[in-house]
This record gives sequence, structure tokens and C-alpha cells, in this order.
Amino acid sequence: MKSTKSITILGETILPGQNKTIDMEIAKLHNTAKLKIPIIVERSKIDGPIVLFSAGIHGDEINGIEIVRQLIAKKINKPQRGTIICIPVINMFGFINRSREFPDGRDLNRVFPGTKKGSLASRFAYHILTEIMPLVDYAVDFHAGGASRFNVPQIRLTPNNAELKILADVFNAPFTLFSKNISGSFRNSSQKLNVKMLLFEGGKSLDINNNITAEGVNGAKRLLHHLNMLDPKHIIEEQKSKTIYIENSGWIRAQYSGLLHDNNKIGCFIKKGTALASITDPFGKFERKVKAPNDGYIINANLSPIVYQGDAIYHISKSIDDGNE
Repeated sequence: MKSTKSITILGETILPGQNKTIDMEIAKLHNTAKLKIPIIVERSKIDGPIVLFSAGIHGDEINGIEIVRQLIAKKINKPQRGTIICIPVINMFGFINRSREFPDGRDLNRVFPGTKKGSLASRFAYHILTEIMPLVDYAVDFHAGGASRFNVPQIRLTPNNAELKILADVFNAPFTLFSKNISGSFRNSSQKLNVKMLLFEGGKSLDINNNITAEGVNGAKRLLHHLNMLDPKHIIEEQKSKTIYIENSGWIRAQYSGLLHDNNKIGCFIKKGTALASITDPFGKFERKVKAPNDGYIINANLSPIVYQGDAIYHISKSIDDGNE
């Protein structure tokens, strides 16, 4: 069915069949240079859902930005029906500075829904939530691990949400974690607007990993195919296995300060007592093994070569659901 309905973002009207890049300008740089956040909109002439792919809420999480870039570069964002909105870099200030936060020191993913006259981060949150999200039916927000922590590719969704679980099954990342919404997060505020949002985590900050990128791009294609929005020219790779659902997990913390020697068990299922790493001092005086406290999958690893006592170094699952309930 052909659509005759226009949509408006930041005062710009986009008709069915049109594509448009809208530059979001909320504030200038301190040298008065303009700072534009491109919002790339592609619309089919045929009516359908509106899907958002976003990244860069944390400016140093480059892998998510690369995933959305590839969706655009490969023209996956040109829908067979409906509308696809791509925002590769939401926090352009942080991206320029290779920083997680906004220049005001705030974490954008903790200030939603924001306010029109609040801090810089709060103003951005307000405009995203009022100008874009009321239009959106489905969304995937792409993230990476903070600091030196590397996340295996995973979808995070709120527990007991049947609609999101179906979408997670379709996206089919290697892992799916049930996690509660955090107050002030983009995901929490979007859910209150009835947007069906998946959060993708993969890789670490200030890094591009081709395997992580491929998982994100392929998952997005599967989601669009499920919604009958993917152009048939795009090939969907055969799924090797179903996503592994993780209901409970916990952090293993360093018992000593020193040099961390990782044994590369990330993404693997390991047995209780398996040596995940060793911690040594720089002077050859001691070496202590880091052992798994239980059976489980290692879904995050701290790849920093130096750790302090109490640092979170591995995230391990505690119970596993095969997703077939």
C-alpha cells in the first residue's frame, strides 16, 4: 500500500519515497564552529514501520558507529517498505574528543529524557526524545564495552517482554542478556514511548573489530527481513546457531593489583576452576591465577594489561536458558 503520510524531524519534512540528511545543531564548539549531527532518513513509497539504528551515545564507542556506517554504505538502510532512520554518531562532541562523555562531563545515557534548557547533554537528550523517538516503532542502539572491557556481541533486553524476546531471537546475536532498564537511559525513556528497542553491545571503546561489526550488520539485516523491510538484493547469511540467553551473571574481580595476563577465554563456555588469567607483579616476585568461580560463559573481559585489586576483570554467566521456553 502506497503511503501518502509525511514525517517531520527538526522542522524538515520527508515525504514517502524521499531520502534526506537532516543536520541536528544544538550547540556550537567553543571556537564558534558549527557542530552537525547527521540524521539520515530513507523512506519507501510503500507504507510500513519506522526503524531507528543509532550509535555513538558514548563518543568513544567506535564499533557501533562503524556498524551503522556500514548499514548506510551498503544501502541496507534503503527500505523495501517503511522508513529507516540512521544516526551513526549521537554524541558528536565525545566522538571528536574520543571521549565517552559530553563536554559538560555528563554521560548522555544517564540524562534522558532531558530538558529543553538543561545541561548540554540534557538538551541533546530532550531533542532526540521529542523530535525523533515519537515517530519510531523499532530501534537498535549500538554500544561497545567501556574502557578496556571487551563485550562479546550480545543483545540486551528487559525481562518478561515477549515482543522484545521475539526481536532478539530474530536478531540472533551470539548472546542475549536480560537486563533491567537503567533510570536516565535512552532505552528506558524510549520504552516509555512504546518504542521496541534492542540494545546491542560488542567490542570495546576506541576500537573497531570486524567480527563484532559483522554480527551487528547481519543482525540488523535479519531484523529488517523480519519486518519485510529488507531489499531482496541483500543476502542474509545462514544462521549457525541460536542465541544463548543469559538470565543471571556476575563479575569476577581482581584479588591482587598487578599485570593481567589474559588466557583468551572470552565467548567460551568454561568449567568451574578454569584459569582465566594470571596476575603478576612487574618484578617477578609473584604470580596468581584468576579462576572461574562457576561454570558459565565469559561474556566480557577486561583487556587492560594493568589492574588494581577490586577491578572487574571478567563477566561470567551463572544460569543459561536455551531460549526455547
